[in-house]
Amino acid sequence: MNIADLFEEGKTIFSFEVFPPKKESGIETVYDTIEKLTDLKPDFISVTYGAGGSGVTNPITKDICSKIKNEYKLETIAHLSCINNTKDEIDKILEELKKEGIDNILALRGDRVEGLEPKKDFTYASDLTKYIMDKGGFHVSGACYPEVHMEAKDAVDDIKNLKKKVDAGADHLISQLFFDNRVFYDFLERARIADINVPIEAGIMPVTSKSQIERMVTMCGASIPASLSRIMQRYESNPEALRDAGIAYAINQIIDLAANGVDGVHIYTMNNPYVARKITEGVESVVKHNR
Repeated sequence: MNIADLFEEGKTIFSFEVFPPKKESGIETVYDTIEKLTDLKPDFISVTYGAGGSGVTNPITKDICSKIKNEYKLETIAHLSCINNTKDEIDKILEELKKEGIDNILALRGDRVEGLEPKKDFTYASDLTKYIMDKGGFHVSGACYPEVHMEAKDAVDDIKNLKKKVDAGADHLISQLFFDNRVFYDFLERARIADINVPIEAGIMPVTSKSQIERMVTMCGASIPASLSRIMQRYESNPEALRDAGIAYAINQIIDLAANGVDGVHIYTMNNPYVARKITEGVESVVKHNR
């Protein structure tokens, strides 16, 4: 099923992201997480190519996606990065995904990895998107950046690049994390003015660790509003209080987004089913109202 088709029902789509465990952790850890997440009945679960983003597509991504789709009977999206893969390598990955019945892909450029020379076949996510669409047999989603991609010259340049991605065939977008809804609404306005009319999901990451969020915003360029900064400073020495305050902040974000008719909400779970459950319970009636 094409993920984009879910949005035709006019409801607020609610989805999760998980990532393969690090090498020192067993694969069973993520399967335990997925089992708990599927109990929450999300519309789909996306699977990244690695914890923290290695820039190289992880073969475990395929195995996790297969389990989600074939055992738990949920739709799934496999993240696929291209900057460090050749066309032959991408072809092999696509063939393996197809064998598992996985036909939704989040096409990404991928991270530049220190000491690893990028391959020459793909430069941008839009290149990968077009390549997949030309081959056929898959539905492609894309990433977008409410606060502008860190390598874009400016907001106008960023939207132009996003339009290229959509014109290449991406029919559904998931946003990078953000903590200020006004930033997201401004981005949506720019996107619609540019005739980007595909469904756009808001990416929400609950704050459960001050150091973790500070590291993430450094990597993606998101800003931290003063209200959230005060929460992090006030509770950074009390992990349980910070977790609960972070959950409450995320719930408030989602309620406001739903009230403003957002297409969908994508929760960056960080493989934490407790946090995902608390957020789901906190917004369940709001999301259901929009269904």
